[in-house]
Amino acid sequence: MADNKRIFIKGNEAISRGALAAGLKCYFGYPITPQNDIPEFLSTELPAVGGEFVQAESEVASANMLLGAASGGVRAMTTSSSPGISLMQEAISYMAGSDLPGVIVNINRGGPGLGDIGSSQGDYFQSTRGGGHGDYRTIVLAPGTCQEGYDMMIEAFDLAFKYRNPVLVLGDAIVGQMKEPVTPWTPEKINNYGVEDWCLSGAVNREKRLLKSLFLEDGALAEQNIRLQQKYEALQSEARADVFACDDAELVVVAYGSIGRIVKSSIRRLRAEGHKVGLVRPLTLYPFPAKVLEDLAKAGKKFLTIEHNCGQMVEDVRLSIRKYGDSDFHGHMPGNLPGSDDFVEPILARLGR
Repeated sequence: MADNKRIFIKGNEAISRGALAAGLKCYFGYPITPQNDIPEFLSTELPAVGGEFVQAESEVASANMLLGAASGGVRAMTTSSSPGISLMQEAISYMAGSDLPGVIVNINRGGPGLGDIGSSQGDYFQSTRGGGHGDYRTIVLAPGTCQEGYDMMIEAFDLAFKYRNPVLVLGDAIVGQMKEPVTPWTPEKINNYGVEDWCLSGAVNREKRLLKSLFLEDGALAEQNIRLQQKYEALQSEARADVFACDDAELVVVAYGSIGRIVKSSIRRLRAEGHKVGLVRPLTLYPFPAKVLEDLAKAGKKFLTIEHNCGQMVEDVRLSIRKYGDSDFHGHMPGNLPGSDDFVEPILARLGR
């Protein structure tokens, strides 16, 4: 339900407001640039609506507090940036192995190592391949606008509880720090998907429950992994992408998040000059919208993947279209802020112009 009043805010604030609209009750976090606007905003706004805000002593503590709140069926989240998310991976693996819902926001910064505080898409592998140990996946959403940052937080909580799985919202310094109009809205109904049937609420007048990621009995871990893989297969129906001007395109550019948005500006300019080029901007990075790309490849399109890294999502693009073709790659290096002019020449080169 739209509130019908546009507000001019940063992406980080849009993400915070979207979480509140989704029914956020607990936030745990630790400061790191460029996501500090999120805990700053929630430190006052979350307690004002009856929620709990905790600045933890570390990212490790934040993620384990998230695990604890998730066990109680609470709508909870944590946020950080790149090296902070790395410290959270053990707890996220535990959450996935225990079938626990929770939302993690990564406002991606440059790396590897401490890198810088500028924009980057270098955390794609970490985000879409689980990031920690074992065979697990997090659901990954990739906003490219402040409005999508707001909307995807509501979606993230819904998916987390629908599938009892951690959901990671992968932004970057561009999405987090830019300002633009956002129209707030609230869901007509919040669906907790039967959380009362599994959460740890105190065993009063019911049988005890056990949430765990440790399976030591013969065959128990194999059974759990089979069940998790079945969950990830069911997740494929949630794959989404923004498909722009691809019907008559000779070349399809694949780019996500803020880079997808910048590339769309490049494509609009090139189409105005008569070049037949389109864009697929994945909105879900896991599950990846492979069918969208496969269908375009089957129709004979050429592909170029553009990322703000040294080449990560391009592997998923190539896997998606492998029966029919391949994708070239252009990487804009982290540490350099891109603009739409930076992508015109790589696109023209792939078109053979």
